[in-house]
Amino acid sequence: MNPTRRTVLLAGAGAAAALLPPLPAAAAPRTTAAATPPYASYWYPDSLPSGSPGTGITWRSLKSWTAAGDPDLAFNAAAVPLAPRFTPTPANTTARSGQARVQSLVSFGPTSANPSQGSATADTYALTHWAYLDELVFWGGSSGEGLILAPNAPIVDAAHRHGVPVLGNVFLPPVAYGGQLQWTRDLVQKDAAGHCPLAAQLVAVAAAYGFDGWFVNAETGGGNTALGADMLGFVKELKALAKARGQRVTWYDAMTVNGAVSWQGALNSQNQAFFQAADDMFVDFRWSAGSLASSGQKAEQLGRSRYELWAGVDVESNGSDTSVNWDAIVPGGKAHITSLGFYRPEWTRNHLPASRTPGDFHAADDRFWTGRSLDPSRPDTADPWRAPAVSVADRSTVSGMPFASTFNTGHGLRWYEEGAVTSDTPWNHLGLQDRLPSRRWVVRTAGARPAVSFDFADAWRGGSSVLVDGELDAPTVVELYATRLPAGADTVVELTHRTDAGAVNVELAVALAEPDAPGATPPYTYLPVNSVDGWQTVTVPLTGLSGTVHSIAVRLTATAGPVRWRLGGLTVRDAVVTPAAPSGLRVTAASGGDLRLAWTAAPGDVRHYTLHRLLADGTRRFLGATCQRAYFLTGLRPEQGEQAARLELRAVGELYTSSAPVTVTHTW
Repeated sequence: MNPTRRTVLLAGAGAAAALLPPLPAAAAPRTTAAATPPYASYWYPDSLPSGSPGTGITWRSLKSWTAAGDPDLAFNAAAVPLAPRFTPTPANTTARSGQARVQSLVSFGPTSANPSQGSATADTYALTHWAYLDELVFWGGSSGEGLILAPNAPIVDAAHRHGVPVLGNVFLPPVAYGGQLQWTRDLVQKDAAGHCPLAAQLVAVAAAYGFDGWFVNAETGGGNTALGADMLGFVKELKALAKARGQRVTWYDAMTVNGAVSWQGALNSQNQAFFQAADDMFVDFRWSAGSLASSGQKAEQLGRSRYELWAGVDVESNGSDTSVNWDAIVPGGKAHITSLGFYRPEWTRNHLPASRTPGDFHAADDRFWTGRSLDPSRPDTADPWRAPAVSVADRSTVSGMPFASTFNTGHGLRWYEEGAVTSDTPWNHLGLQDRLPSRRWVVRTAGARPAVSFDFADAWRGGSSVLVDGELDAPTVVELYATRLPAGADTVVELTHRTDAGAVNVELAVALAEPDAPGATPPYTYLPVNSVDGWQTVTVPLTGLSGTVHSIAVRLTATAGPVRWRLGGLTVRDAVVTPAAPSGLRVTAASGGDLRLAWTAAPGDVRHYTLHRLLADGTRRFLGATCQRAYFLTGLRPEQGEQAARLELRAVGELYTSSAPVTVTHTW
């Protein structure tokens, strides 16, 4: 990758905001161990730089890593398995399945001091358009901090919930950015038996942390043919070991077979051996229409799919204003040429002013992924930005019961529980993100289209809800989920909603079959839903309907306008299931008001765990939540004359039902 086109993550980047607070179980003895905040892990292959690391940076060798010796593993290990996906009938006539795929290289934070479990700010890149993604790369690394990055658990959990694999990053920097050829030699070193110990370490890390493989980016120049051969051997061994563990390897078009760094912008004789050794290859930005066409042909000549090539599109600087020769990648009138690789799509957050709000970010992100029309069923053909929704069919993981969503995007200005604010602290934690609607937003109406968005001014649970705002001068169907859910005699759908302005008749729309053709309306049956003013949950039995639910929507008909209507929750279930309680809640380390907590997982299915503080006046304050079995709390202080802080932990199930609590006290 051309160094002039990269924002390098410099050593000594500022520490991230303090983490949100969490909880324990049953009175525990006071611990004397210091409670340090956990961060996402990063390493050098083996040898470390000369000198001393900058403030807040820890230099580590991957070669010496062990799971048993990793103090932050419990905080960093993902908990959500990779969900299977299906492809519904496309929302428009131009999106295709089985052709171009989409990869994103995203820097979610600095290499060092990147919190393991979210932080106390809503200002974050809260990726939600997972339906168009096929692979996410946790981009980063720098010569002064570390070169090998393991993605933190919240990102992996959110991606897996939507069926998207996540790769860690191996970055050997250009010499201009401090790269040392010794680090490349360290990575590909062999032991006495001729094996590559770092390949085995990479696979062991991904297995322990619960992510899906590695993106290998060797850009340190100065190598020779011998080093090229060693690198090829390393990639082959890494791929073999990774495949045995269900992991993947993507190669970046930089180092060539002769060991030199020479970005080709194509699949050709200089890099095809690396492509054949890996699962995929990211083709550098130097591609042309001709080089992509020949690359696709060459992949097929090698017995591979042309869609195992990601054509790099650099959107770091201009995002959805980037000029791209789309017809060279995803032409409208013929088969797609290759897949698509976005470099740094977090532009949708980073280009906004410092005063940006979550709503500002999601508006920009919707523009990037859906297009100017903001409706994937009605692409704007004059839009120069060909958004993924125009070319790539969306996918869904909503195929099992029970299913529930509170439309939580994984960040918010405050935390809500059953419509009440239980913490007024801004927060982010992508692991708490719900499975979100894949088609945002398909609206079917003969009248004016209302604005539909995630809104952060109010929520039923978490930090956000869906807001429909407009005149509604004709009946309006807002599509929510493409599903494959079995409907039986006991199946009900629950809607938690509220009308903030105007008056509206609400109906649940359920389709038991796919639409007749791409872009067509699903064959909905409409069921009445009681209208309400304050938050209320309405249960709608699917009486007389049986088979498989393929689509869920709502139909809104205004009786007085304009209308502001809010959807806070959706549940599809046959029965109410309550999770069992966790156990063994304990404080494992404490430094004043900073605590490390751990517990034993609850048996059975658990969506996440919530932590609350019980105050002397009887109120419960939300401290945090996580999918993991460990949590870090910071900044607790004595309140209301208490001698000890009482902390409470609950398991939360897929229906957002909570277990009985377990508690622990921390004496001041």
